Amino acid sequence: MTSFAPAQRYTSRISVVGEDTPVARALPYRERRTVGAWCFLDHAGPQQFAPGKGMHVGAHPHIGLQTFTWLIEGEVVHRDSLGNEQIIRPGQVNLMTAGRGISHTEDSLQDGTRLHAAQLWIALPKGEHEREPAFENYPDLPRLDVGGFRATVLAGTAWDQTSPASIYSPLVGVDFSSDGAALTEVPLRADFEYAAMALRGSLSVGGESIQPGEWLYYSPGRTTLEVACEGEAQLLLLGGVPFGEDIIVWWNFVARTQAELEQALADWNAHPNTGGRFGSVRPGCLAAPLNAPSLEGVRLKGG
Repeated sequence: MTSFAPAQRYTSRISVVGEDTPVARALPYRERRTVGAWCFLDHAGPQQFAPGKGMHVGAHPHIGLQTFTWLIEGEVVHRDSLGNEQIIRPGQVNLMTAGRGISHTEDSLQDGTRLHAAQLWIALPKGEHEREPAFENYPDLPRLDVGGFRATVLAGTAWDQTSPASIYSPLVGVDFSSDGAALTEVPLRADFEYAAMALRGSLSVGGESIQPGEWLYYSPGRTTLEVACEGEAQLLLLGGVPFGEDIIVWWNFVARTQAELEQALADWNAHPNTGGRFGSVRPGCLAAPLNAPSLEGVRLKGG
């Protein structure tokens, strides 16, 4: 009988994005900075905004990563410094590749509506982290029924179904959703590490119960994982080959060195949404450009 390291349990911490939108931040975690190349995970909602309120995130820069937005409820407008303006709707993914530098904004399409989403970052590997910036919207993703769950393949390949999302590391992302009792055995890659995060309802993963805000980490070696629920529930499963690179995740940047981070910060502060390295986002966002926190006196570990 094969034995595996037990799952490690984590609890997300509450943070705020934009003006006042609360999120459950799962990654990065002090003891667990990455899962594969996934290096950031915010779970927003599900929440109902009050009349006149919504999510509004002002212009801000990124380097060295891809932003990966999985929208479950609501409608959000993405605008970026490449000139893209895209409404993302439920069941779709927005994938923005920052590379050497890009800036963007995010706004609820209408205030007073609902929002439920997962906002993730993927660290770009060495050789790709300074590539040209790009943006894609993916309205059609592979979907299949597995043991009562509706499984959506967000990134990578699962059950021989491959997401169209352009990624640069061996990764997988799958959303499992059910309106009632469901049970399935998920095939895993033995060389992947995995994280399973509850988004809605109560689930059993690998025989352990998790609720929204909780997630479980699995080290490489497993080839299957049982997922079950007794009622309405939703789960996000992420996986990938352990990243194996020393990176610095700070503010909106993924860098290899402190010098690279400091240069990106200086470039944004010199032209905050007014041109330069990060360009500018066309008017439309209701929030002001974000101010970068100070790095004065901060020394960060990197490669």
